[in-house]
Amino acid sequence: MPEDPTKNHPGRVLIVDDDTEIIESLRLALEAKGYAVMIARDGNQGLALAERELPDLMILDMMMPKRSGFLVLERLRKTRPMPVRVIMITANEGSRHKAYAEMLGVDDYIRKPFAMDRLLDSVKRLIG
Repeated sequence: MPEDPTKNHPGRVLIVDDDTEIIESLRLALEAKGYAVMIARDGNQGLALAERELPDLMILDMMMPKRSGFLVLERLRKTRPMPVRVIMITANEGSRHKAYAEMLGVDDYIRKPFAMDRLLDSVKRLIG
């Protein structure tokens, strides 16, 4: 019986963002903590990866090309039998967006710019 590769790290995280700098800094920080990281650069790619790879957690940008974070989340909530944990990150200040994200069941909502420790604490709290 081959060893389960998911046992060697605390969890699998899918980053869905169109900002290369944010992707790279998140990837480096998460990999340093031992998480397996997958990357999607737009909402459609994020949705496809989430459905195929079944990550433990998604870090989802709200505003992206092709499909917004909200549309990705709406779709995932309809199609995934086990809801994936989601941290939504956004540069948007509006409280309406936060309320809508919470209605869709995000586990955390973080405004950019954010302290990496704040995000890592949230990831650890949500998936260990």
